[in-house]
Order: sequence, then structure tokens, then C-alpha cells
Amino acid sequence: MRITKFGHAAVRVEYDGRVLLIDPGVWTGAEAIDGADAVLITHEHPDHVDPALLRRTDAPVWTIEAVARDLEANAPDVAERVLVIEPGEEWSAAGLDITAVGELHAVIHPELPRVTNSGYLITDGTTRLFHPGDALTGPGEEVDVLCLPVSAPWLKVSEAIDFARGVGAGRNLAIHDKVYSEAGLGIVDGHLGRFLGAAGQDYVRLPEGADLD
Repeated sequence: MRITKFGHAAVRVEYDGRVLLIDPGVWTGAEAIDGADAVLITHEHPDHVDPALLRRTDAPVWTIEAVARDLEANAPDVAERVLVIEPGEEWSAAGLDITAVGELHAVIHPELPRVTNSGYLITDGTTRLFHPGDALTGPGEEVDVLCLPVSAPWLKVSEAIDFARGVGAGRNLAIHDKVYSEAGLGIVDGHLGRFLGAAGQDYVRLPEGADLD
């Protein structure tokens, strides 16, 4: 399994000559979606889904009902190839086995309604990757690689640390990293590296387009 980090929350997974892309949003470069065989969208916020990028491929798109409704209203040409999934649903795409995890976005503010959100547990039979979207809902089972949100209006660094330690993945790949400046991310990297390193867990934040070794 080849794992490549693209802009903000987008992660590209290549396996056996096929490509699965997660959360290509408005801060994701177009090259991320080229050649995609399947796309997963966690929720409706534009930093996670951009119809203009989805139009660059004819790949099927798996996502939750709220995203499907938005695409039907605003991008009906894309909506024609959307498949709606439910929490806990299991299926296969691009040669990978996938499970939908969770139902709700993290709380931004108590006075704002929570939108729905699905994380995705992905495996090739050897490596298990988890992308939570905008939530701190764990997969409830062991994973090898956690895509770890590190900057967001709904997130404190202490919450990111506790989430990563709770999931317990050996490797933690920083995602959702376009919200803070490089200076701010440097502080976050320092905290996560220190706390996760003490727990025997690896932490890395990659430049756009770089592979997880």
C-alpha cells in the first residue's frame, strides 16, 4: 500500500495498480485525483469535497447521504456516480476493503448544529489505514496508520494527542494542516512528536505530494 499526502485532508492510497483518493477538497491540488479508480468523501465541508476536482475523474464516489444531497443539488453530473454508505457498512473499492466508521463531525461550537461525518478504515489485507475526516471517533480496532487531524476550529492539540494515543497506531500521518501557519504547525509538531514518541508511536507531517515511507 502506497500512501501519499496531498493538500490539507486529501490522502491517496495506491495498491496493486489502482488508486483510492480520500477527501479531495478546495485546498487539494488537481494532480491528487488524476488516475483515481475510487473516491471517498467524509463530509460536506468544502475543504473535504470539491466538485471541480471530482469532475476530473469518472471514478465512483462513496460518501454519506448529506454529501450526496449537496452534489445532487449543485453538481448533478457528479451525483450520478455517487454511492451512499451508512455507518458500519463494509465494501470494497480499488482492490481495498473499506469500513465506514462514525456518524458525526466533531463539535465546532455547542450552538452550531453538528453535520454528519464518516471516517474510513481501509486495508489491503496487510496494512490498516484509518482516515477519520473531521471527527475524533476511533475505529475501535487496531490500525497501522492513523491520518491524524492537527489543525482545525474544532480541535485542540491536547485532543489530537489523546486521540492518537487512544487509537494507538504505530504511525501517525498529519492531515488537516492548512488551518494553521507554518509557525503554528511547528508548535503542534513539537507537541505531537514529543508525546507520541514517548508512547512509542511515530509522528510525521509530510509536504504535499510526499509518500509515507
